[in-house]
Amino acid sequence: MKKLKIVFALVCMALFIYSCSKDDKVTPDPNATLKITTESNTVSELSTTGSFTLTLSAALSTTTTVSYTVSGTAKNGTDYQNIASTAVIPANSTVATIEVTILEDTVAEDIETITLTLNSTNNGNVTIVSPKSATISITDGTTAYVLLPEDTPNYMVNPNSTPETIALFYNLKILSKTKFIVGQQDAFNSFYNNNAGDSDMKKATGSDPGLLGSDFMFITDDNNDGSASNWFYQQEQTIKANVVEAYDKGMVNVFCWHLREPFEGTEFYTSAMTDFQKNNAFISILPGGENHDYYKQKLQKVAEVANSMMGSDGQLIPFVFRPFHEFDGDWFWWGAAYCTPQQYKTLWQFTVNYLKDELHVRNILYAYSPDKNFTTPTDYLSRYPGDNYVDILGMDNYGDFDNMGQMALENANQKLQVISNLAIEKVKISALTESCFFVTPGQTNPIPNFYTSNLYNALSNNNIEISFMMFWNNSQDTYCTPVPGVSGTADFIEFANKPRTVLQTDLPNMYQLP
Repeated sequence: MKKLKIVFALVCMALFIYSCSKDDKVTPDPNATLKITTESNTVSELSTTGSFTLTLSAALSTTTTVSYTVSGTAKNGTDYQNIASTAVIPANSTVATIEVTILEDTVAEDIETITLTLNSTNNGNVTIVSPKSATISITDGTTAYVLLPEDTPNYMVNPNSTPETIALFYNLKILSKTKFIVGQQDAFNSFYNNNAGDSDMKKATGSDPGLLGSDFMFITDDNNDGSASNWFYQQEQTIKANVVEAYDKGMVNVFCWHLREPFEGTEFYTSAMTDFQKNNAFISILPGGENHDYYKQKLQKVAEVANSMMGSDGQLIPFVFRPFHEFDGDWFWWGAAYCTPQQYKTLWQFTVNYLKDELHVRNILYAYSPDKNFTTPTDYLSRYPGDNYVDILGMDNYGDFDNMGQMALENANQKLQVISNLAIEKVKISALTESCFFVTPGQTNPIPNFYTSNLYNALSNNNIEISFMMFWNNSQDTYCTPVPGVSGTADFIEFANKPRTVLQTDLPNMYQLP
C-alpha cells in the first residue's frame, strides 16, 4: 500500500509538472515589418532638433537591434551631433526614436540633408519594408527653401500621388508666396435668397471662386443606399458633378467631413448627442474599437468617390481633404474634450495610411485644420500627426473676424503667421480653411470695409504665405459673400481685385508642373 501511495504521488507530480510546462509554453513571436519615417522633413539650425522613427508592425518579446547607414550632405558630428549606426527597439514595444540635434553655425549654407537607410536587424522575424530610408533637410535658418517641381513628391504625404495632385501641391505652395485663392463652400448649389444659377460670387464679380468647398457628410450617411431614388445618393451625384465642373474650370476642390457619430449615425454636433455618445464615439472608431470596422466602411466610401471623380481630360480629380476639423473645440465629437492628443494622432495616421496604402487613393492632399484656439507653434502642433501625414497646415477662424475690434484682427494675422512660418519650415502649404462674417439682414449688419481692410490685411500683413482662404456657404437668409443689391458688394468687388486675391478667372494652371 505504501508503494502504491509513492507511485501515485510520483504520477501526480509528473502530471503537475507537465501541466505547468504546457501552460507556460511561450507563444512564438509574430512576423513583423520595419520601416523608418521622420516627423519633420525639414528643420532649421534654429530649430536645433529633428528625429527619425523606427516602427515595427507588431510588438516582439525580445529587443530588436536595427543597423542603418547614415548619409547625406550634412556631416555627422559637425552639422549635427554624432548619430550611431544602430538603434534598439525594446522588447514588447513597436517604436524607437533616433533624435538628431542640429548644430548651429554662422555660415550661410545651402540646404543640407541627413539620410538614414535601414540595412538589417538581429531578429529573423523582422522584414524591412518601404520606406527603407528617410531624409531630413536642414536649412540655415536665414534662407527659406525654394521648392523645385522635381522635388515636390518628397514633401507630400503620398509621393506616389497622381501627376495632377503633385502639380496642385507645387502650385499652391508657389502661389502662396504672392497670392491667395478665394473659395466658397457649396458655391454651386447654395445661394443667398435661394437665387440659383451662377455662383453668388460670380453674380457679384463676374468670376466664380477659385476654390469649391464640398462635404462628405451626405455621401457617407448611413441612409445612402446607392439607389437612384435615394435623396442622399442624389446629393452624392450633385456634389460629384459640382467637383467635376470646378475642376474643368481650373478651380481647386476641398472636402470637409461632418461625419455622423457611429452609434446612431445621426449627429455630429455634441449639443445633440448623449453623454455616452460624446464620450465614446471617437474612441470607438480607433483601431481595436467596437466601431472601427464601421469607420473603415466610411473610408471605403470616401475612396470610392475619390477614385470615381474624373475631369473631362480623363484624369482623376485631385482634392484637399480635411477630416476632423476644428478639433480644438468641444462642439464636434472629435474635439479635444473627447479624445487625447495621442488618440487624435493615432486615428489621423490610420485614416491616411488606410486611404493611401490599403485603398490606394492617390489624388488627395491632407489638411490639418484646428479652430483659432492657439497662439504659439507648440499650441498649434499639440495634436499634429507628423509631416508624413499632413500636406496643408490650415486654420478655421470665425471668431477673430466677428466684429471684435482691431486687436482681434491682429490676433488673426498673428495666428496666420504661425501656420505660415511652420509651412515655410516644413515645406508644406498654409491656408485659412474656413472663415467669414455672417450677415443676416435685419439681424446682423455688414461691417464697413470688412473684405478690403479686415480680411485682406489679416491675410496679407507681415509677409505671410497663405495659399487659399474659404468663405462658408451662403444660404437663403444669410450670406458670407454679398450679391448685387446688398450692402458690402462694392467692398467685396474691390477685395476681389486686390493684388493678392485670385478668383477662378485669374487662376494659373494648377494641375500642371512648370
